Amino acid sequence: MPTPLLVGLIAVVALVVSGLAGSPLVRLLLAPNRHRRPGGGELDPAEVLRGGRWIGILERVATTGAILVGYPAAIAVIVAIKGLGRFPELRAGAGVSERFIIGTLASLLWAAALGVAGSAAVSAVV
Repeated sequence: MPTPLLVGLIAVVALVVSGLAGSPLVRLLLAPNRHRRPGGGELDPAEVLRGGRWIGILERVATTGAILVGYPAAIAVIVAIKGLGRFPELRAGAGVSERFIIGTLASLLWAAALGVAGSAAVSAVV
């Protein structure tokens, strides 16, 4: 019989790894087109999405948490909030929207994988 402490520890580890280890992964995927327009040339600093790292961390933690508590439908709400919050900035330029899509999908896949792994670990000890 597992203790609630063990289940809580598994959840905390999954959330922390999801939030913090996802940032280098997303940066690695975005590196080839970092701050460049699709046709070439540098992006204006105003075109680079501000707060992206923090938003990504929160997005991953919320996504992993939604899976851990057994409510994956909450991921749709997370994506909707992020998309609506960034909509004005995304309309501004193609390079920005491509980075947004790549970063969001990579972030969500990483967070979902950690959520599933955490759920599997909890199920294994229960």
